[in-house]
Amino acid sequence: MLRKRDMEEKKDSGTRWIAGVEPPAELRGRDMISVYETEYREQPERLAQLFRGYQNDSAIRKELDTLREMSRSSGPILLIGMGASYCSCITGASYLQSGGRSAFALDASEWLHYSATWDQAALSLLVTASGESAELVRLCEKAAQQPLALLCNNDRSTCWSLIRNKLPILAGPEYGNATKTYTNATAACIVLASHILGRSWHEEAAPIVESYSRSLDALFQQRRTIEEFCRGAANIEIIGRGPAYGAAIMGALCIREMTGQRAAPHSGGGFRHGPLLDVNESHVAIILALGRTATLGVTLAKDCLSRGGRVILVESVESDESPHSERLLPIRIDPVPGPWEGITSVLVPQALTLAIAERFGAKLAPRFQYGEMKE
Repeated sequence: MLRKRDMEEKKDSGTRWIAGVEPPAELRGRDMISVYETEYREQPERLAQLFRGYQNDSAIRKELDTLREMSRSSGPILLIGMGASYCSCITGASYLQSGGRSAFALDASEWLHYSATWDQAALSLLVTASGESAELVRLCEKAAQQPLALLCNNDRSTCWSLIRNKLPILAGPEYGNATKTYTNATAACIVLASHILGRSWHEEAAPIVESYSRSLDALFQQRRTIEEFCRGAANIEIIGRGPAYGAAIMGALCIREMTGQRAAPHSGGGFRHGPLLDVNESHVAIILALGRTATLGVTLAKDCLSRGGRVILVESVESDESPHSERLLPIRIDPVPGPWEGITSVLVPQALTLAIAERFGAKLAPRFQYGEMKE
């Protein structure tokens, strides 16, 4: 088995396929909208696969135990990533902080070039879907003597080969914008954080997959309504707090990269103290009013409406205070226990992205190979 794999790697040594797997010819002939929709709809099963692996695979369970022991040293826990992976880090760090464990989400490029305090961390988790991002590779090379672990979707990557302690994302190859890799990486960060905090997550797994799947199906049906509501907007701003702040950043990345539509993320507090002042009729705010700070999101929605803006208010409860109107579109997603809103809330901008791409075309082509990785 190992010899066969080594021969395949040598044969394809000049081609860096996504996730180390050559895609079938039929898939390489599809356009981005088709690929993106397939990967969007695939997310519940990939999430269920991750839960099964993290529950039943003895090697993964052993690695979780090892990282929990490492985390007991003094100093904070650092979750470090770029792009979509950084968004996953935010949710994991938020959950650890809320459980009383000092933790921070860090941008890998900033950490690479501007930090000289790595030795003060109890544990650093590097998160990367590809395992080939230039900054993450350099951090892996730089941190040989640090208490370090890797969360990665590519077991044939440079990062995977450099790090001893590692966990898989189990999302399968991804050729469109980050959807299932974000969902699974975020779920893995939550599972690891739960293990570190001594909180059980196993009994939540099946209900979370069911809730996630129902929300995805409902939003897929609503996607054109969401897109119609946003038409004519000069900019779209996505606002979240806590676990949903990472989803807000991921959602804005998804819209901008796939469609070219201007979109920007904010924390709830960050939006209130500045950007709220220029809200007008050209503005659409997608407010993720979920979790322990949901009421703050509802209040912010009212303030945006009072300034003439349009609001998509995402909640997990029915509310008579938020009726559908010309400038308010309430969206209900299934309730999940915290911090799992970090994965359910991103389904709204994902669905909007698909609808915009279906109407105007996608700005990206599917990517089947890793290109040049620049810092």
